Amino acid sequence: MTENIELTHQKLRAFQPQKLSAPRGFIIPKIINENKDDIPLVLEIGAGKGKHALSFVAQSPDKHLIAIERTRNKFEAFAKLAALQGSTNLDAIHADAIAWTVHAIQPNSLAKIFILYPNPEQHNPNQQWLNMPFFEFLLSRLQVGGEVVLVTNIEAYMDNAEQQATKVWCLPNTRYKVAADSQRTHFEVKYLARGETCWELSMFKPKGYKTRFDGWSIENTGEEK
Repeated sequence: MTENIELTHQKLRAFQPQKLSAPRGFIIPKIINENKDDIPLVLEIGAGKGKHALSFVAQSPDKHLIAIERTRNKFEAFAKLAALQGSTNLDAIHADAIAWTVHAIQPNSLAKIFILYPNPEQHNPNQQWLNMPFFEFLLSRLQVGGEVVLVTNIEAYMDNAEQQATKVWCLPNTRYKVAADSQRTHFEVKYLARGETCWELSMFKPKGYKTRFDGWSIENTGEEK
């Protein structure tokens, strides 16, 4: 971990990736180690049954998506659909996203990160993504100019995320209302059909952004790479 650097963000509490074990059955997708053509690498956290992931890879053949889902029954449904679709630019991963990202993703390697309709954690706000120290590590994996897309139907969640993005993480960001005919996930279809407003926050990593983990890799057990 890099010490004594001037961080771009204002998050005081530091994430401790060295304490996380690799998920059971952990395998690094071939694209991570063999991306000779520099194909843009995209990460989706909480892919559910894969509606967005399968649509994304079909519409973006020039990008490679790694879509992670922790819940077994959702992942199994996703994996079956992925096998039927047969897209070569998709890796469906059954794992905890935090531990998997720590062990698999290298610094400055992701072009985009999707976090679509996460658990709002209304009784445990410390577990909301932008409140977590892990978000700093996630930003260290993002390329300069890379984007994090967060979507929710909970306005209070979005209000907090927007405030955290601006004041704590110091990220340029824009907040949108999701179009009424959008159908990226099963949750999105359900919420919009009920007439609810869904919110999207688009955050970008600016040039010169500094985190504690910019040179950190699990391969060297916490020492700077």
